[in-house]
Amino acid sequence: MVRELFCFESASSVENWRAIDDVVMGGVSHSHLRYNASGYSVFEGLVSLEQNGGFASVRSCSLDLASPGAVTCVIEVYGDGKRYNLNLVTDNSFDGVKYQSAFDAPKDQWASIQMPVSLFRPNFRGRLVPGSPPLDPAHLRQIGLMIADRQAGPFRLAIRSIKMI
Repeated sequence: MVRELFCFESASSVENWRAIDDVVMGGVSHSHLRYNASGYSVFEGLVSLEQNGGFASVRSCSLDLASPGAVTCVIEVYGDGKRYNLNLVTDNSFDGVKYQSAFDAPKDQWASIQMPVSLFRPNFRGRLVPGSPPLDPAHLRQIGLMIADRQAGPFRLAIRSIKMI
């Protein structure tokens, strides 16, 4: 069964997303998710390493994204050649455990990136959380995108859809 979690075909598709950048810890990076009239969203901004910064992210609000039995997350992107993280959150908290998987966004081409649920690792503020249970897609509540790993400079990632299979 395929569950489309986000399809960015309309301007309203980005309304319930917010930026959470390194300014929360004193950094100066910035990002946003905007709609493109061609039928996709764009996660873009600038990552700065100044003031101990180094990440930019956006996250959906809490929704019922439950996908019982899903084994793969699929995101369709048009990249800039940089590495991004997809964050899946199983509760409504702002600052809790996020299940994270990295992916490379091929430069200047659309790609369908498949990430097995088993590859998502529990993280809290960039550190693995040993002893956490594996990701259970049946409890999925929030989705986020992040760029980090000292990739300073401008970035741009277009997204058509995010699905669970």
